[in-house]
Amino acid sequence: MLAFACLLLLAACGSGGGSDSPTAADPGGVVSASGVPAAPGLVGTRHLVTVMDTGTPELCVGPVAESWPPQCSGPRIAGWDWGDHPGTFEHQGATRWGEYAVQGTWDGSTLTYRGAIPAASYDPAAEPPASYPAPADHHAAAELQRIADELADTLPGAQTAGVDGQHVVVDVVYDDGSLQDQVDRAYGDGVVVLVPQLVDVEG
Repeated sequence: MLAFACLLLLAACGSGGGSDSPTAADPGGVVSASGVPAAPGLVGTRHLVTVMDTGTPELCVGPVAESWPPQCSGPRIAGWDWGDHPGTFEHQGATRWGEYAVQGTWDGSTLTYRGAIPAASYDPAAEPPASYPAPADHHAAAELQRIADELADTLPGAQTAGVDGQHVVVDVVYDDGSLQDQVDRAYGDGVVVLVPQLVDVEG
């Protein structure tokens, strides 16, 4: 079954307008060429993330290989200046990296830097254990894994996808709610849970 891929195709063909025109995948906001929604205001990283610079600063919202230097990639960060963060990063040759909680604006492909807290100064609030809604439909483990594999390949901004009990949990770069609506329509409410790594900042 290619339920989600079919929904993506319908969304792409549902409007003759440009990329900024509302579609089934985008009920009224802006969607980047990659299909990842843009954020209406300020966003911040859900947790500490690695900022990696091998020539261009990138925000590693996905997996990070534990090598030296670490290896990861992600969306470009516009406006990042390592001179603003003395003593908070490592370097090897021309490669620089460090862990930060980062804030900025998100256009669907690039984070424009507004501020960052280095790992040494970061004081995360206590986080409750993950709680997922009861799924509308129950699936065998093999079917859930097939859904996870499908979404890892087709969902815009997907970073990791795996099975947790009766749910498929997918880390995505950002979601304004439109991507969650799509997967709910494709697989049933609560079967797939999206966890955005960039979240809207209130105020």
